[in-house]
Amino acid sequence: MKTLQQLCADTLQRPADRPAVEFEGQWYSWGQLSEVGQQLLALLQEQGVADDAPVTFVPRNRPSALAALMALMSRGRNIHMLYAFQSAASLARQIGEQKPAVVIAAGRDFAPEVIETLQQLGAAGISLDEIQAKSVQGCERSTISCDSKLDQPYIQILTSGTTGTPKQFPITYDMIANYFIGEKLLSGEPFDFSQDTPTLLAFPIGNITGIYTTVPALVKGMPIILLDRFDLQKWHEYVVRFRPAASGMAPAGLQMLLDANIPAEDLASIKTMGVGAAPLDPTVQRAFEERYDIPILLSYGATEFGGPVTAMTGALYEEFGKSKFSSVGRVLPGGFKIRVIDADSGQELPAGEEGLLEVVSPRMGEHWIRTSDIGLIDADGFLYICGRADGAIMRGGFKVLPETIEKALLEHPDISAASVVGVADHRLTEVPAAAIQVTPGHPKPSIEELEKHIRDRLLATHVPVHWRFVESLPKTPSFKVHRPAVKELFSQ
Repeated sequence: MKTLQQLCADTLQRPADRPAVEFEGQWYSWGQLSEVGQQLLALLQEQGVADDAPVTFVPRNRPSALAALMALMSRGRNIHMLYAFQSAASLARQIGEQKPAVVIAAGRDFAPEVIETLQQLGAAGISLDEIQAKSVQGCERSTISCDSKLDQPYIQILTSGTTGTPKQFPITYDMIANYFIGEKLLSGEPFDFSQDTPTLLAFPIGNITGIYTTVPALVKGMPIILLDRFDLQKWHEYVVRFRPAASGMAPAGLQMLLDANIPAEDLASIKTMGVGAAPLDPTVQRAFEERYDIPILLSYGATEFGGPVTAMTGALYEEFGKSKFSSVGRVLPGGFKIRVIDADSGQELPAGEEGLLEVVSPRMGEHWIRTSDIGLIDADGFLYICGRADGAIMRGGFKVLPETIEKALLEHPDISAASVVGVADHRLTEVPAAAIQVTPGHPKPSIEELEKHIRDRLLATHVPVHWRFVESLPKTPSFKVHRPAVKELFSQ
């Protein structure tokens, strides 16, 4: 048997001239990826980064980031992921909170604020471009001593908020190996996927979906078409060029596809379309299936579960057809469990009744995990997601808590009160909208100023799309903010 570390090390030993990754029209070989990986490992040693010190990784979807991920995992490094799509000030603050021995990121992400934070911490920096890793000037040595908090090597990623406020969450190498790599590859038997249809990777490397799509593809040695982010035109070109039998995307992508009115014949090779990461509007699902005659197979999962826990499989669709329209399928085999409970009593509810959804994911353990999702399980064991109990805004594939934005807004000296609600969006399903009450005697801040204020504190997904300035926020008789009335402000 092989470990995941050994399989990752093997990826950097493949024939140097074999094509590995196509990015922006150019193929990069396994030899080039191996060279970047070896440069990175040598730099970690030169910079004095201890073997057991966790590293902070801020990956962008680039060939060099794939190489860095394999190199780090080949040495069993503990990796703390941070998202690149945030302001320099926000990234610098998060790095300061993590206090890493080293930060690995694209060169463009080492803004002055980030470099200043590294220097204050005594942390090293390694910048990546398409085919090179090098030390960041002024951050060539690490003086930080830090130990792993877990016995097993892990990748720590940011949750999306399914079970509450987003937080850093570790997934172990063993979990990735057992559930996403599989026994066949771990057995040590020879394998060759180099002639398979290239796989398209467009999810961010640093989130759960990115991990469980990227790591297996690299370990298998499959040809990879890498996108910086999801791009409908490039997805379309990929489908026409390689004619895959199955595809998948986030719900927002489906609306974009419908709006673009892509010819049905261009998607003729696709037999099923997988959709997850966020709820899908049933009207969008129905419109897609009617136009393209391709069934959408929904799934349900979260970072806290280590990935999906239910899925509508092709076999289930063949058996039940459209009678289970909009269901996210049945619970996966292998010890996964789901139940719906009454929020007040905690008692399990019978089939057909809505309540709070709880999950057992054997990837995480034997315990029940309470979510903030409202679910319904029918008599045949199919799960339907009916909404959120915490008022989270579903912006594409990202869950955004209104309270998080409100708290950040109230840090602005010119704002005395704020209320954030979700409003419908044609492409992203829902986006945040903020109603603002200006502090008496203070000037009214510009929207541009407020957008920068949020970007400096939160991820870009949290920046409100709509703004309203009000004399006073609508209140209930008990003087609490009346969110339905706030929402009504944005329908006028």
